[in-house]
Amino acid sequence: MRPEQDEIEQRLSRFTGGLKSAGIKLTIQRLEVCREIASAGSHPDAESVFRGVRQRVPTISLDTVYRTLWTLVDRGLIDTLGVPHERTRFDGNTAPHHHFVCTKCGETTDFRCGAFDSLSVPEQVASLGLVQKTQVEMRGICLRCAKAPASGDHHHATGHRPGRNQ
Repeated sequence: MRPEQDEIEQRLSRFTGGLKSAGIKLTIQRLEVCREIASAGSHPDAESVFRGVRQRVPTISLDTVYRTLWTLVDRGLIDTLGVPHERTRFDGNTAPHHHFVCTKCGETTDFRCGAFDSLSVPEQVASLGLVQKTQVEMRGICLRCAKAPASGDHHHATGHRPGRNQ
């Protein structure tokens, strides 16, 4: 469902304001990526954003779209759904369980919760289709990252950039 025009304008203002306050130059390409995300009624992937923006800015590269999207994510202006960044996670545990994902290091940990297992399907969701499985994903900062020195070294032993290694 496409958002109303006033919602699109509010989102776009929040995105561009957030980038400006971070000292990031608002190029035509960045502005158009922001506009595409602000007006999206679905949850587009980077390639969908690229195709939409390319209709208005034929010279934009897919790399520019990715870099702009991750800049928006890194600034807390948009969220991602599912797994972080480049690596797809596979879960061999098919028993009912849920996940805690660290937003700094990407570590994903299973947990069980009977209350979450027995969530009833809201009428609005039931009207969209037949739910076959429900998993709750909670995001936050793991204890290891929370205890990391304030120097920003929350990479643990991985040496990868936060949120991009998992």
